[in-house]
Formats: sequence, structure tokens, C-alpha cells
Amino acid sequence: MSSLEPEPFGSPVPEAETVFDELPVDAPLVGILMSAKSELPTMEHAERELSERGIRSELRVMSPHHDPDVVADYARNARMRGLRVIIAGAGLGAALPGVVAAHTDLPVIGVPLSASGSIGGGLDALLAIAQMPAGVPVATVGVDAARNAAVLAARILAL
Repeated sequence: MSSLEPEPFGSPVPEAETVFDELPVDAPLVGILMSAKSELPTMEHAERELSERGIRSELRVMSPHHDPDVVADYARNARMRGLRVIIAGAGLGAALPGVVAAHTDLPVIGVPLSASGSIGGGLDALLAIAQMPAGVPVATVGVDAARNAAVLAARILAL
């Protein structure tokens, strides 16, 4: 009997996740997030690095301040959608990486971004991302170092 044919009446039904594990999937492995479209030129370096390594990724813009429910839903459903690592770039108060990490058990890599109005060329964002509360871990790379975040994601994935 084909694995796609229905089970005879009374037979146990395999768990849905087991069935899905057998299907080939082209889903992205890395989610790349940013708080604003203005951060795209920097965060595209991560996408480019992952692409060169043959690692599928997706780029999304979502604000933890303007759309907190969108950020929380994305993070909660990331594993189910096939993501294995999330890279989150943010400037100034840099809330995005921490909010994402609070809603997922996936590794989160924070990219502090320099922005107009930032203190010390992104030092404020660096400190905000590095100083997460206990139980909400976020790996942190250097200011504007989106490419390094992608290299770290590749190492986490062991690809």
C-alpha cells in the first residue's frame, strides 16, 4: 500500500509530523528579520551569504513595537514552517531579537544595526541585544555584521 493511500478502517494513523518528515521540502532554513525596510541593505548581506552556501532563507520586515502579535506569531510558528535559525537585525533599542527569542526555542542571532540617531554608531543596539534576561538567549555579532550572522547560522546548521 502506498504511504499516500488511506489506512484501512481501524488501523492506526501515523502522526502528522512523521508523514510530513518523509516529504521533500524546499522551505527556508533561516529566517532573516528586520524592524524596518531601511535596514534591508545591511540585512541582504546575510541573505547573500546564505545563498552562496546553498542555504535557503526568507527575508521579512516586522516591528516588535508596531506589530508585536505578528512578531510573536512568526517566532512561535517558525519551527513548524521548517526554520532552524532566525537572524534578527535591529537598531536603536534593538527589541526585535529579544522579542523573537522570547517566543521560540530556535537559535536567534541578533545583528545590532547602526541607525541615524543611534549612540556610538550602533553601540546602543549592541548593548540592547547582548543584555538579554536569563532564559532568553540571543547570540550577538558585531554592529552591521549581517554576513557574520549568516556564517554563524551556517555553522549552527552544520552546512
